[in-house]
Amino acid sequence: MAFWLYKSEPFKWSWQMQKDAGAAGTEWTGVRNYLARNNMRAMTIGDKGFFYHSNEGLEIVGITEVCALSHPDSTAEGDARWDCVDIRAVMDMPKPVSLKDIKANEKLAAMSLVTSMRLSVQPVTEDEYLEVCRMGGLDNPPR
Repeated sequence: MAFWLYKSEPFKWSWQMQKDAGAAGTEWTGVRNYLARNNMRAMTIGDKGFFYHSNEGLEIVGITEVCALSHPDSTAEGDARWDCVDIRAVMDMPKPVSLKDIKANEKLAAMSLVTSMRLSVQPVTEDEYLEVCRMGGLDNPPR
């Protein structure tokens, strides 16, 4: 089991839209960065992740789950270089966790969200996952 973070601008794809996609989930399309693509290729069914509102909000607002393995991105117009996974919403973060609070937490100093701000799909360590969940009011987070 691995943990991830997905960044989305809420005016393009919000947490509410992700939740509205239901149990079937939706493709995480449009990623055009090789490292982010490779992160998706490494994902397995059931991996959990954070849904992060970028640009507006700058906070982790929910927890997601991978529900379909890496496959060709339907928005790549036949360009076989680009893959995506499907994710579904698992639950709201009881208290959204802001980037400011993440940066202020010594335990999260090495987190990709702090060190690789621009990467749209990032790995999260188990310790980071648990710490952010604690900050967000989840004592027993989904795994």
